Amino acid sequence: MTAALRDPRLLAGLGVLAAAWLGPLPAMVGDSFTAHMLLHMLVVAIAAPLLAAALAPRLEGRAIAGRMLPLALLASLLDFFVIWGWHLPLLHEATRTSGWVLAVEQAAFLAVGLFVWLTALAAPAAAAQSAALAGAGALFFTSMHMTLLGVLLGLAQTPICRTWSANGPLFGLSILEDQQVGGTIMLAIGGSVYLAGGLVLVARVLRLPGGDLTERQP
Repeated sequence: MTAALRDPRLLAGLGVLAAAWLGPLPAMVGDSFTAHMLLHMLVVAIAAPLLAAALAPRLEGRAIAGRMLPLALLASLLDFFVIWGWHLPLLHEATRTSGWVLAVEQAAFLAVGLFVWLTALAAPAAAAQSAALAGAGALFFTSMHMTLLGVLLGLAQTPICRTWSANGPLFGLSILEDQQVGGTIMLAIGGSVYLAGGLVLVARVLRLPGGDLTERQP
């Protein structure tokens, strides 16, 4: 455990969370969908993979690490329902107007983000190929649904949040433009990071003994 606490990836992940949650973004959420999405992406696409990379080696060899396929499926489905659920108009508006609801949302984002990345990265040596492929599948699925949600938010002609402070949206944007920028951020950061993680895991499989999928014998 002491070694884990000294892991630079763990320290970096905690630093990103501190910057996200203790910095200016939470106070800007009520006025800006863009700020809300930046906060979301810092948690699930930057902090979560860093924390998971530091913690995953501690799961190798444990019984839970031998069941990566069902865990990866469960993690990806939970992630889908949590992310899409919190972007439903009623719940999303509550996060923009209530500090404790925003805190619950952020905790849920971190939990499912860690779950997905841990199942993707904690591949046991005894089943490294199948575990890595299961993890890659979870990351690819997450990349796809984040990309789809980002596109829908970016192309929507109706804002999903209709309650604003007296200041209105920040950065000189209209309400709809603010949402479109936020959707683009999800598409560019969330979709890209999870896609890259999945590709890295597939590359890991191809480097394993017998992992060259192009040279299978009939």
